[in-house]
Amino acid sequence: MEIRNGDYTVTDNKEMVSRDLVKRYILDSSYWGKNRTEEQIDRSIDSSLCFSLLMNIEQIGFARVISDFATIYYLADVFVLEEFRGNGLGKWLVECVLAHEKLRGLRGMLNTKDAHSLYERFGFNVAEPQSTMIRLP
Repeated sequence: MEIRNGDYTVTDNKEMVSRDLVKRYILDSSYWGKNRTEEQIDRSIDSSLCFSLLMNIEQIGFARVISDFATIYYLADVFVLEEFRGNGLGKWLVECVLAHEKLRGLRGMLNTKDAHSLYERFGFNVAEPQSTMIRLP
């Protein structure tokens, strides 16, 4: 899958993932992945459906989906580099992920501390605990 919008592209081609960028962001800038190891991040990329947000050929965002591709998926590690925020790119990245053919009709889950309003736009609802959100097909 590859979706273009001007200079921006979202692709599920795992060869386009800049592993160094993803590792640096998760380990240095995220609140959710600071305790992971680089090896764990590599294994998580290898075992997931991954989405790269590119500006031309430079990766500026990422999202990862864990799924059985039959009943449920878990959306994880979603980010857009800080200097590219505020332009709707995070919303577009999530929109592209959720439109992926392998995720249609599946129940979705994610955890967030600070982006509830973003995910509510896509049909996710707050569940207990409040950081968990569920999206029904």
